[in-house]
Amino acid sequence: MHCIIGSGPAGVACAKALLSRGVPQSGILMLDAGIELEKERAQLVHQLSETKFSGWKPDQLAALQGGMAADAKGIPLKLLFGSDFPYRETAEKIPWHGRGIGFRPSLALGGLSNVWGAAMLPYRDEDISGWPVKNSDLARHYRAATEITGLAAQQDDLEEIFPLHSENPGALKSSRQAELLFRNLKRHQEKLRERGWRFGRSRLAVRAGDSSKGIGCVYCGQCMTGCVYGCIYNSADTVHELRADKNFNYQRDVIVTKLRENSEKVFIEGFHRQTRAPLSFEANRVYLAAGVIPTAQILLRSQNSYDQLLTLRDSQYFLFPILLARRTRDVHAEALHTLSQIFIELNNPQISRRTVHLQIYTYSDIIGQAVRKSLGPLKMFARQLEERTVIVQGFLHSDESATIEMQLKRDGEKDFLQLEAKLNPQTRGVVKKVLRELLS
Repeated sequence: MHCIIGSGPAGVACAKALLSRGVPQSGILMLDAGIELEKERAQLVHQLSETKFSGWKPDQLAALQGGMAADAKGIPLKLLFGSDFPYRETAEKIPWHGRGIGFRPSLALGGLSNVWGAAMLPYRDEDISGWPVKNSDLARHYRAATEITGLAAQQDDLEEIFPLHSENPGALKSSRQAELLFRNLKRHQEKLRERGWRFGRSRLAVRAGDSSKGIGCVYCGQCMTGCVYGCIYNSADTVHELRADKNFNYQRDVIVTKLRENSEKVFIEGFHRQTRAPLSFEANRVYLAAGVIPTAQILLRSQNSYDQLLTLRDSQYFLFPILLARRTRDVHAEALHTLSQIFIELNNPQISRRTVHLQIYTYSDIIGQAVRKSLGPLKMFARQLEERTVIVQGFLHSDESATIEMQLKRDGEKDFLQLEAKLNPQTRGVVKKVLRELLS
């Protein structure tokens, strides 16, 4: 038997690959904590998914958006349909303490794909020069990934450095703010290329489809709170598909704590998520796909490696607003998707030795909320500001980003994973250069 621990994108990709190659008669077992959306909210989501967006009631929409507040600093915690279930029970079931970090593990069915932004790009050889593989080695795996997730993308200037790896990508309609900005970029394309800019439409793991036929994106503007129509890829959906295969078995409510092995078997130890009753399993092979915090815990605990330092490489993330010179009127009433609209890649050694990736987000209810809170007593100008504001989300290469030190610590008879951020002195300088470049 092959055993996969975790139901996030890595776990389902592993299961799909194993099934495509043919597996032993004993098949594949996926062990997972499997926390899901509360039944009441799930019923509401199902109800809305059977209804056209124009028929939603204000109280139903408020229930979906509840609990997720935005201000000038962003969103403290991204929820799904107003629920924090993707983050629940982690402190209790997989104890961890964080200092200066902003990410969390997940015990949910589908892991953090419940709340991701769905943006997808391959790597550039220049950015993985220290890896033991090149893009030529990864190409078929990129294609396999897009076959699982689907891809909404367009053939454009980005293909020169980032191939699509998809035969038939879907197409999403851009917002009017995105069209305005894209026309401005295209007008100066040659000069921007000379400065190391490449730009194009965003590439998203979204089922674009044909909304006129009731399939694909309907441009309801609720991407940030969750897609009731299931257009944004979530690996939980792949788990449901896999369960139709007789060679695949899914067992929820399992918290894996430790692995042991001999020359023939791997022995899996853990406990039941709800009752805490001890659980054990045997497998010929085990694939750890539990997310970085649980996977680190399991590996360190299995080797009895307490106080051993592990370094987690990160990609520094930053946000800032841009005001467009022209207004786009009535953006709050526009039918649009609210995921990233445009990708910009900066390849300029005077800014960074590596690629800087930028994602452009145009109007959403979240941005409108942040604008109104920022203005305070000047809220009467909120509408005009909303019609000019777009948000840039930036990512730096790990070489120029902070790292996180991880150690498994004892706490009496129990243990926990300690995580502590270690700042990179280069980070702030690179971010400032990016801001100056965009300003210029």
